[in-house]
Amino acid sequence: MSSHSIDQSGLTKGQLRKLNALCKSVGHEIGERAFVEWLSSQSAEDGDSSAELIADTLWPLVQDGSLRIPRGGYRVRRGRGRIIVEPAGS
Repeated sequence: MSSHSIDQSGLTKGQLRKLNALCKSVGHEIGERAFVEWLSSQSAEDGDSSAELIADTLWPLVQDGSLRIPRGGYRVRRGRGRIIVEPAGS
């Protein structure tokens, strides 16, 4: 196999698998072109929408001083019908 023109050092394991599968199935040049298009569409979806919603909801409380998040933060998880908030160190 010839070396790819895409810098593979910055890709995740899943992205490398996708690139290799595309190159095997449709050929090297078309596979790389398809991978670049797929990768550019994926980078537009960076971030977790749930985490962004939580941050946007809590940020006004942090700014007005009614909520203080200490260094180390908290872990937020779901329980049976409730939300469990605990220090991140535990």
